[in-house]
Amino acid sequence: MRSFVSKRAGELKPSGIRKFFDIVATEKDVISLGVGEPDFITPWEIRTAGINAIKKGYTQYTSNSGLLELRKEISIYLKDRFNVDFKENEMVITVGASEGIDLSLRAIVDEGDEILVPDPSYVSYSPIIELIGGKAVAVPCSGDNGFKLLPEMLEKVITPKTKAIIFPYPNNPTGGIMEKEYIDAIIPVILKHDLLVISDEIYAELTYGTKHYSICSVPELKGRVVLISGFSKAFAMTGWRVGFIAGPKEVMSAVLKIHQYGAICAPIFSQHAALEGLVDGKKDNFATINYMTEEYDVRRKFMYKSFIEMGLDCFEPKGAFYIFPSVKSLCLTGDEFAERLLKEEKVAVVSGRAFGDCGKYFIRCSYAYSMENLVKAMAKIKAFVERNRK
Repeated sequence: MRSFVSKRAGELKPSGIRKFFDIVATEKDVISLGVGEPDFITPWEIRTAGINAIKKGYTQYTSNSGLLELRKEISIYLKDRFNVDFKENEMVITVGASEGIDLSLRAIVDEGDEILVPDPSYVSYSPIIELIGGKAVAVPCSGDNGFKLLPEMLEKVITPKTKAIIFPYPNNPTGGIMEKEYIDAIIPVILKHDLLVISDEIYAELTYGTKHYSICSVPELKGRVVLISGFSKAFAMTGWRVGFIAGPKEVMSAVLKIHQYGAICAPIFSQHAALEGLVDGKKDNFATINYMTEEYDVRRKFMYKSFIEMGLDCFEPKGAFYIFPSVKSLCLTGDEFAERLLKEEKVAVVSGRAFGDCGKYFIRCSYAYSMENLVKAMAKIKAFVERNRK
């Protein structure tokens, strides 16, 4: 019998994160630093809104674009928090930011189109591009400059087939950010080569020492930026699966058509919960988000200090809730380090290779965990490092 699996799907590599945690799931007493999920419970007001929505019988489809009230509140939120101007008719509510990534790429990529993807970055960008017939072109980034995109780096990899660039800042896995001066420096390159920017800003609220500057707020790029974000990280709503995508009307028209045939709409009770998060949050200037960010900052500083004291080369993260130390000085790859650490110390981290070739000698650790677990995990990592110091 012939194979019924498509060639592209058959050749698709499994997620370096999920593949590893399939192994973790079979182990007992493992301390995990691997999953990018807040350890905070969804705020009570948001949970109550979701419960009340179900009690009121809100269990039907919404419009394909999502609740109008929610889209209006997101528009206000983006303007107030990040000076980003998208109206409700330029927006679609999605099943998490993950669907937003998928929709944005399927809406723009034709066979053979090249899409620039910073390396390292989130695991799903390149596989989606390849699945729809495009070509993901890595843009190597280095900890020496905070894993930022520089104009000369872009110019090296741009060809006549280049159509868009993924702009994932604050960055998963590195914690790198792009300040205004660095964004300003790449604008001429974007305009020169007539590129679309797909800006994944799911970690926009989680920055330390400096406020997030959105590339979507740049006037010169009006009409050529697509914004992807959601409620999973800053609002601790991962399981609710509600995000959003906003962009130029031409692109959003294509996004909406694909969304109609796929997900149809995000769950209605999740949309009502997200709406409450925005409405209630405005009352106290999003104090819950600010509190969670302050807590992450304490953990961030602890993790960074711990890795430096171990003697590992480590970039100090400025956003998200990940840290990305190099293990090259131990003469180990990230794969080797992660596999042996799990076996010998029962601590789970993710190999940096899961996020691109530039992550070969790195590991990613999430600090979206309690300080108690972080302290225990870092003590075990320290013992492992000391045993393997050459």
